[in-house]
Amino acid sequence: MNHQEGRSAGRHALAVVVPDSPPPRMWVLAVLALSQLMIVLDSTVVTIALPSAQKSLNFTDGDRQWVVTAYALAFGSLLLFCGRLTDLLGRRPTLMIGLVGFAAVSAVGGASSSFGMLVAARAVQGAFAALLAPSILSLLTTTFSAAKERGRAFGVFGAVAGGGAALGLLLGGFLTEYVSWRWCLFVNIIFAVLALTGASLLIRKQAPTGGQHLDIPGVLTVSGGLFALVYGFSNAVQGRTSNWDDPYTIGFLVAAAVLLTAFVLIQTKVRHPLLPLHILTNRYRGPAFLALLLAGAGMLGALLFVTYYLQQTRGYSAVQTGMAFLPMVGCMVAVSITGNVVLVRHVSPRILLPTGLMLGAVALVLLTRIGAESSYVGTLLLPLMLFGVGLGLAFPTSINLATLQVNPQEAGVASASVNTSQQVGGAVGTALLNTLAIQAGIS
Repeated sequence: MNHQEGRSAGRHALAVVVPDSPPPRMWVLAVLALSQLMIVLDSTVVTIALPSAQKSLNFTDGDRQWVVTAYALAFGSLLLFCGRLTDLLGRRPTLMIGLVGFAAVSAVGGASSSFGMLVAARAVQGAFAALLAPSILSLLTTTFSAAKERGRAFGVFGAVAGGGAALGLLLGGFLTEYVSWRWCLFVNIIFAVLALTGASLLIRKQAPTGGQHLDIPGVLTVSGGLFALVYGFSNAVQGRTSNWDDPYTIGFLVAAAVLLTAFVLIQTKVRHPLLPLHILTNRYRGPAFLALLLAGAGMLGALLFVTYYLQQTRGYSAVQTGMAFLPMVGCMVAVSITGNVVLVRHVSPRILLPTGLMLGAVALVLLTRIGAESSYVGTLLLPLMLFGVGLGLAFPTSINLATLQVNPQEAGVASASVNTSQQVGGAVGTALLNTLAIQAGIS
């Protein structure tokens, strides 16, 4: 090799090494985690603000649930459709559109002058969240493919997915108590602007991978079916009343069963299915989706129930309630990150996942011991920390397995299936736990 070739080789080596410090992918992970945190926070941050919003906009107790339900209905019913759009249009464009739309409609919601305006804004928020969620997870799936990096990335993502809801209670309490309930919506603008700036600088343009075909019958049946399913479970329990025998509840749940059955049949017949069924029937992904449904049911149901207990029975303020969940969040974050970097090297996911679910189940059993005079340290602290450890093992492991080795052209809809499992699980868990509370006479 002559001197000129040596200088050329040296320049080439520098060109390869320099951009990797700091690793660009870690900055991409930060952008995606921030975007996901915004979505997860929004599922609970507004819940804390509802009493203040109700006083400000003068709506009834019966109407109050629609501020939460409108978001959940749009989010849950549009996820698979938006996941397919992510594959058709490209992940970066749908992420950018989702961030801009979510920020804009959050501004509208925060400035609401009437109950109808607030509910409409929350519904559109849910629609943009349905576009964001699969965009974020599919970008994560395709960006991190090496085993070590993937474990770290999904550990962070799992910590955000699991702990963000509890952090939303703390943030919502702080904003409501010290600023205004409207900032529970305005705060999304800050998150979105930061994420949008990072995405525009760090995430490269990618060609769409999903072809040009959209399964319209599949979109209509699955969106209608998921809407009916989420609404049916939401209507089953309203406030302190159990409505499982209500004609609307029965009708919507039956409609959900019919539409989702039709969706599965359509997917077996069409040439370009919205959701290729092999994504769900894979021997690793199927159990992972079931685990996500169970974890979502346990987490959201327990989170809302403990929140209600602390505020209504123990007299905690909104900020104190949020602080009470910090040990759980700390355990979840620590286990999510360290577990997926260290434990996964030595312990099979087949052991980690059921272990996490079992620890979560034990924690829920321990939470049944709480009474009107129970102390936080003596009765609640240990179960909440144990719950955090269990979810810290279950969430990252199941999300990783559910998206492992998915074809790039199916990454969007596979990612949407992950979020759909959590959404349906949350609706089921909330309805069932509230029903048990009503039957037990807990008020």
